[in-house]
Amino acid sequence: MPSRGQNDRSLRLLQFHRPPFDLHRAPIPQLTLESRRCIQNLAAYRPPKTRLRWPKSRSAAVLVALFIGRMGDLYVLLSRRASSLRTYAGDTALPGGKWEDRDKSLEWTARREAFEEIGLPLDYNKVPTLCVLEPFLAGNRLVVTPVVVLILDNTLRPILNQAEVTSVFSHPLKSFLHSDPPFATETEMLELKYHTYTDYKSNTMPGQIRMHNFLTGREAGGTKPIFGLTASILIRVAAIGYGREPDFAPYAPDQPTMEQRIAYALRYDPVFREAERAEGIDPDKTPEPWSLVDSAQPDAKVKRRLRPGRRLRVRAKL
Repeated sequence: MPSRGQNDRSLRLLQFHRPPFDLHRAPIPQLTLESRRCIQNLAAYRPPKTRLRWPKSRSAAVLVALFIGRMGDLYVLLSRRASSLRTYAGDTALPGGKWEDRDKSLEWTARREAFEEIGLPLDYNKVPTLCVLEPFLAGNRLVVTPVVVLILDNTLRPILNQAEVTSVFSHPLKSFLHSDPPFATETEMLELKYHTYTDYKSNTMPGQIRMHNFLTGREAGGTKPIFGLTASILIRVAAIGYGREPDFAPYAPDQPTMEQRIAYALRYDPVFREAERAEGIDPDKTPEPWSLVDSAQPDAKVKRRLRPGRRLRVRAKL
């Protein structure tokens, strides 16, 4: 992991090579006031400074690619993973993948993966970056960083890597803040709810985790709903952009924060610990999860249950 000075220098270089996004100069033909504010909020967003260090070998990034629909609303591009893949076969997902040695940043990781999977150009003028979000912990033991971009060139057409992606489709961004569907419900889906969630006990630490599930309206054709990590990321992007919380509770009552979950994995998961040591990071210097109480999601129960002496044995799966 680079030193703080190196990180600062990398950030300056990234800002130099990445043209700043200016909504007033962007060639956008039609945009609702709500969408304009959403783009402005995302472009102004800066994630909280992280107190954690994690190994690059356990790092990944996904691209949240937004575009403007005919009526001026914002949509997000989603892909249907190929059924032949070893992991998450056939799932609905965001373009993305693991960090590679050649990647100069996690933002570049997300852009490179989107180019390889669906042919999205690497051109910052056609696809400017709006913001980079705080990291998420994935079930396959990866720390995933979402990168939000805006597609300005409406002439772009996807070029699918059939070995990885079967198809792409879009979904309204603001629909991740609502329990009601944004589409007309098909007859065979009348009994299905657009948004549902399940709370399950974490395998690795005290507390429950809420997993959200959104229908795509394409389930009759075999497309899976938007769920798990992808759903959580899109709820977060929509909440930042539209400046409001969803009309449903995004977290379980005793759910630890994402920072706490990542800290727990870094300290106690053997896969992370081995990767940290291989990169010269001392896992025992990671802050204790109980000390990382986020004011945005305060829960005294979680803090109390994560105190020393209450550690749980890490199981094989996060």
